Amino acid sequence: MIDAHAHLDDGRFRGDLGAVIARASAAGIERILSCGGDARSSESTVEIAHRYSLVRAAVGVHPHRAREWSASVADAIRELARDERVVAIGEIGMDFSGRSAPREEQESAFFAQLALARELDLPVVVHVRDAGAQTRELIDRGGAARGMVHCYSEGPDEVPGWLERGFYISFAGTVTYPNSDRLRRAACLVPVDRILVETDSPYLAPQTRRRERRNEPAFVLDTLAVMAQARGEDPAWLGQHVVGNAARLLGPGWA
Repeated sequence: MIDAHAHLDDGRFRGDLGAVIARASAAGIERILSCGGDARSSESTVEIAHRYSLVRAAVGVHPHRAREWSASVADAIRELARDERVVAIGEIGMDFSGRSAPREEQESAFFAQLALARELDLPVVVHVRDAGAQTRELIDRGGAARGMVHCYSEGPDEVPGWLERGFYISFAGTVTYPNSDRLRRAACLVPVDRILVETDSPYLAPQTRRRERRNEPAFVLDTLAVMAQARGEDPAWLGQHVVGNAARLLGPGWA
């Protein structure tokens, strides 16, 4: 199994990241994609990827921090993205939940990073919150993007729009919550060759781990089990497909 999205640079891992990685390895997790959110966290994430063989990195500027996008930040992300441990540009995207930068600044940073991904022939890790239709429109206008929608938060009706654009769809611990039937129905519509599973740790622990102080990559197996049950599939079989999907999307650097 793999964890298709985590934030291992988060301060909540500062004291025991080695133990967190060891628990993931003991649970059978072969790879973890750790994603940056700005220039500084992207640099830290690349450093972590060099420190731990299980980890690969994505670098980028999150819509919450789109105000920080500038020519110098673009240069820093471009340089980091050339590192052998970097397999994607992310976490990038659009967020209309009210916690992010103004829409114009989000669009500017998103467009620029879509272009950077094309320049470097890397997939993108896309954050979408209350902005699905607008994000898909921006991707169409930007042209030729490939990647994943992380922590899918829309419903069944929006799944085809992402599949038509060639995107993989990744589900986090939210799909396990009792009131998340809409997400489980969406997960059942994603073809087995386009589905991914993630923790988004240290956030969004699966229902079985809600009492834990944080989420961590080993817990991705709990989310996989719930998704497999919803889809009527064997967890080990589904996990093998998730591993293959990540390898196809993220390329040779993921190996």
